[in-house]
Amino acid sequence: MQLDSLQAQRQFHIRQRVRFMVNQYEVHSVAPDGSEGGLLAFAQQKRLAFKEQVTIYADEAKQQPLLGFKARQRLDLGATYDVTDHAGAPIGLFRKDFAQSLLRSTWHVEQAGLPNVTGQERSMPVALLRRFVDSLSWLPYHFDFVADGQPVFTVVKKWGLRDRYVVEIQHPQIDRRLVIAMAVALDALQGR
Repeated sequence: MQLDSLQAQRQFHIRQRVRFMVNQYEVHSVAPDGSEGGLLAFAQQKRLAFKEQVTIYADEAKQQPLLGFKARQRLDLGATYDVTDHAGAPIGLFRKDFAQSLLRSTWHVEQAGLPNVTGQERSMPVALLRRFVDSLSWLPYHFDFVADGQPVFTVVKKWGLRDRYVVEIQHPQIDRRLVIAMAVALDALQGR
């Protein structure tokens, strides 16, 4: 997919596929009727990696890298993740706010030319239940990402046996590759 076409997308569907020793993610466009459209990107994350690194490809064959994100440090408590394009040029970054995430998961997203974006779990009660009642850790979580009080994008986890997300983008200038990286990271890194 061409970058202009990707940047025109206002919504994505993301599905996780669990495989032995890896998590896989499919990013799909949304058809006019709201159903899942064509494959936009494919990601694979190795479990139990010492330093997180995820490459997101244009398709399942993994022949054409689209973007990637990589932790700056090994310790994950407040790690910063650099997001780069297929050639290694910076797109932006995201990082978890460890202190605020003790009660409600909070992430910060940065892209040159845009104000800093903060994403937080929408529901404090659900956030608390997921943290303090182990049997409820499966509850879906929803994130709202805002900058200067204005919505930038949302990530909504849907009910189901497998993790599925709907990502809606409200800010036209946010790089869709950065949004895809953050949405995949929410699933891949959220439990850490």
